[in-house]
Amino acid sequence: MELRHRALQVLCLADPEQKAAATLDLQAQAAMLSIAEGALDLPAGLPALPGHPERPALLHHTDVARRSPATPLGRAVLIHAIAHIEFNAINLALDAVWRFEGMPRGYYQDWMLVAAEEARHFRLLRDHLRTQGHDYGDFPAHQGLWTMCEKTRYDIVARMALVPRTMEARGLDATPQIQAKLRQVGTPDALAAVGILDTILRDEVGHVAIGNHWYRWLCEREGLDPEDHYSVLVKQYEAPRLRPPFNEAARRRAGFTDNELRWLQQI
Repeated sequence: MELRHRALQVLCLADPEQKAAATLDLQAQAAMLSIAEGALDLPAGLPALPGHPERPALLHHTDVARRSPATPLGRAVLIHAIAHIEFNAINLALDAVWRFEGMPRGYYQDWMLVAAEEARHFRLLRDHLRTQGHDYGDFPAHQGLWTMCEKTRYDIVARMALVPRTMEARGLDATPQIQAKLRQVGTPDALAAVGILDTILRDEVGHVAIGNHWYRWLCEREGLDPEDHYSVLVKQYEAPRLRPPFNEAARRRAGFTDNELRWLQQI
């Protein structure tokens, strides 16, 4: 079995639990698998990427309602939204594995590790939702993360710049704020969610660090200045504007430089 073809097969799976289980299984085998060197063609008759279940309903991000975490329903909606982000993050990592050829073996192993950790995050959140009488798919969601994945499908430098170190790095900033609101609520389910988010935040620092590493590696290979080129890519691909407050400590652990953090404050 070859890793990139198998990653594409897992990406196409629609059932969330089946996709999470297959991702974890593939990551466990990744070190022993061969890696195709050339570009992979999508097989004829392949369903639209990524595979996803009929539910949740996918809306434009402006049409997805927000509710206060002060109520049980509001907390369920919040956890569902984060679970959907983690489900999408499995897809993003699998897509990075199958789509881009000619990278070192470490690149593919890194993104399989990310995919597996995202699968674990999704399961943690889904299990928590179920304890509250809900499940993944019960509330509408949006595809903001996958939209940027589609935009950058032909440019691996842009993918590394604008998905892990831009879109996913927003989670480093948002998670502590979400945790603060849940601690203020103080119910057992809210505090349990805080603990799950601790795990996710710790792992996401590593995921963003992987994105930073491979973005800089690619820039060096192509003779690009990573800081100057990042601002070019932000404009070219119309990346969303990032707004403060920023979790500077987490971003530094993930490999952002002082210059990059200053740039964020100025945009």
